[in-house]
Amino acid sequence: MTKGPKLPAPVLRHVCDLYVDLDPIKEMGQGQAGLRRIIPIIGGRVEGPALNGRILNVGADWQTIWGNGVAELEARYAFETDDGALIEIRNYGYRHGPAEVLAAVARGEAVDPSTYYMRTSAQLETGDSRYEWVNRTMFSGYGARLDGQVVISLYAVE
Repeated sequence: MTKGPKLPAPVLRHVCDLYVDLDPIKEMGQGQAGLRRIIPIIGGRVEGPALNGRILNVGADWQTIWGNGVAELEARYAFETDDGALIEIRNYGYRHGPAEVLAAVARGEAVDPSTYYMRTSAQLETGDSRYEWVNRTMFSGYGARLDGQVVISLYAVE
């Protein structure tokens, strides 16, 4: 068996925090893979050391709640940077945790995000040359669900 070089652990660099404002959940009912729902994305802010701007009133989070309680998250939306660039974000992830914690989250209660798992991988895309670096960077996010909002700390995987 051939051994390759020892590869370094990835380094995460904080890029921004996404404060994603949501409309009420639209329940679709039971689908083939689980309970389906759509959560419209209606605005918000992007704040951080590398990206700042406003989340546009376009897009949604299309969720599937599996039989084991795991929420599969699949969001697609866009933001405009403070200097006018448009950036699309596609965010895929999972949310799960103890039933009583997730029930409190669903009721809109303030819940410590360390008591449940909400992680995402994001792909950003733009045609603006000032932000071309987002097209070739992988991103990972740590999230929290609040009443009417999702917050995601987004990190570039270096």
